[in-house]
Formats: sequence, C-alpha cells, structure tokens
Amino acid sequence: MLQPPMSVIDDVDLRLVVPGDEGVQLTATLRFEASDPFAVEATFRAGAESISWVLGRDLLADGLHGDCGEGDVRVWPTVDRGRHVVMLQLSSPDGSALLAADATGLDAFLRRTYEAVPLGFEGDHLDLDSVVAKLLT
Repeated sequence: MLQPPMSVIDDVDLRLVVPGDEGVQLTATLRFEASDPFAVEATFRAGAESISWVLGRDLLADGLHGDCGEGDVRVWPTVDRGRHVVMLQLSSPDGSALLAADATGLDAFLRRTYEAVPLGFEGDHLDLDSVVAKLLT
C-alpha cells in the first residue's frame, strides 16, 4: 500500500504589495510536516533575504474562501490583476507586509497536505514530545 508523504514542500509565487507601485515578486517555500499537522512553515525569499513564518494550515485553507484570522495574520481571497489570489497580511513588532499569493498554487499545496494528513486526523500524527520540546526551548 502506498504511504502518504510525511512532508509536502512547494514553491508558491507571491507579490509584495507596495502602495503606488507594481510591488515586488517573491517566492515562498511552503513546508508541511505530518509530525506538526496543524502548521505550515512559509519561507519568503527576495534575493538573498528570507524570513520564515509559521501559519495555521486551517487558516490558509479558510483564507481560500473567506476573510479569516486576526492579530498578526489575516488571510482573504480576492482578484488581483485578473488573477485569483489569497492576500496574506503579516504583522510583527518589526513591521508588516501585505502579500498576494497565487490561489491555484496555494490550493494545490493544501490539497497535497490533506492527502498526507486528512482533516480531522491531525491528532493521529501529532508528535507531542516534539511539541513540548519546542515550547521549552
């Protein structure tokens, strides 16, 4: 029997939205690990610079269909320049960013994560020892 993947990794095209400008094209590497089934790590790259955020898988999935999130991360679907995109608004004490992610690429990535760990079965894959160790470091 074919086993589902333990990791799902994919690159998604993004645009950093800059008021009054065309913005900046970026690539984000999305990483899902079955051992941490509620999270997606997004590493955003522009040239030699990169920054990583950990986002909720359910938040990204919900953001494909409606406005969700609060505080540091908000996600919502829209049409930008004739393309379906998912907007990611990220805020931290160091600043904020508004990103437009390709909705088709994000949806394809999330579908692959649900093949690896189906919705409702996250607890079967959660490595509690690893979670506790991360919390204590």
